[in-house]
Amino acid sequence: MLAIKLAFKNILGAGFRTILNISVLSFAFVVIIFYNGVLEGWNQQARRDTIEWEIGQGQLWHPDYDPLDFFSYQDAHAPLPEAVQAEVAAGQLTPILLTQASAFPQGRMQGVILKGIDPKQPILKIPTALLADQDGQTPALIGKRMAHAIKAKEGDQLLVRWRDKNGTFDALEVTISGIFDSNVPTIDAGQIWLPLERLQQMLSMPGEATYLVAREGFVPANAAPWVFKGQDFLLADLDTIIQSKKGASGIMYGLLLIIALLAIFDTQVLSIFRRQKEIGTYIALGMTRWQVVGIFTVEGATYSILAILLGALYGTPLLWYLAKVGWAMPSASQDMGISIAEKIYPVFGFGLILGTILLVVLSATVVSFLPARKIAKINPTDALKGKIQ
Repeated sequence: MLAIKLAFKNILGAGFRTILNISVLSFAFVVIIFYNGVLEGWNQQARRDTIEWEIGQGQLWHPDYDPLDFFSYQDAHAPLPEAVQAEVAAGQLTPILLTQASAFPQGRMQGVILKGIDPKQPILKIPTALLADQDGQTPALIGKRMAHAIKAKEGDQLLVRWRDKNGTFDALEVTISGIFDSNVPTIDAGQIWLPLERLQQMLSMPGEATYLVAREGFVPANAAPWVFKGQDFLLADLDTIIQSKKGASGIMYGLLLIIALLAIFDTQVLSIFRRQKEIGTYIALGMTRWQVVGIFTVEGATYSILAILLGALYGTPLLWYLAKVGWAMPSASQDMGISIAEKIYPVFGFGLILGTILLVVLSATVVSFLPARKIAKINPTDALKGKIQ
């Protein structure tokens, strides 16, 4: 208790030096929480959107299907086994058929992926109801990125050419029946969605699919040779990106924290140098050397506590405001090929805040203890004479 009282007295007596130390340390404290909150908000938003718009609760893949190898699409299709057909009929799976094709917007040729999906599917948020038959026309659904790339709008006609199962080329004009807005570029860029039965007819592949998206509650069963891919597998790339971003941002706020701790370290070194006679007096009055070390260590820890209180004073309303209105992302981020919204809403969990508090307090305590260790080796007589070596 005496150490705490002496520590507060010495800190308050330091004046401007104390204000500077706690200000820099409080800024580092708020920045650490902010960056980690943004990354956690992005992680939750990206995972949620990817699940709702693209992967569902998992996917059942044809064994030859590789989403990163467009040439695999030619052979990655097969009729559905009876067990899988039963799950489709029960609404637990929705089949999707893929093929490479070429589109000709405004006379230009552009490679695209045609994707067939049931207009009545209830699993993904893609507005497939817009693919309902329209007076004999072939409806097509595209995303905002695709619409921007080909300069198309709702109601436009678009010529597409493809090669069917037998290698025969064919072409027709599709009608853009809708343009959806999604944060998931992997269902948008370079893709045209068509009614599943219509695409199966175009490719001479009745009843076939490339992969199926599972609904919540689906239990993978033996559907050989089809292979089930769970959310952990399908979200692995996203998780890797998030972790790499955390590492990169950790370097920045780590440097900021080091600067703040260096200020505390220098303050403690200067304090020990200037208070040599005071240290000798403490020891002469009966305090052990380690008790005196404790006084200086508590002073450093007190800096961190005051910094946290100051950070909470101005950081709480600031971070609350950002969590409500979100942090706007630059427009170029929409073309990065990963799920990222126009605004990210930071998430500041209890674990994040508590972990950051412990990090700041522990770090400040350690850097205060390091210069104070020298006190344990001093001679009281030399200290009273101001001769600490």
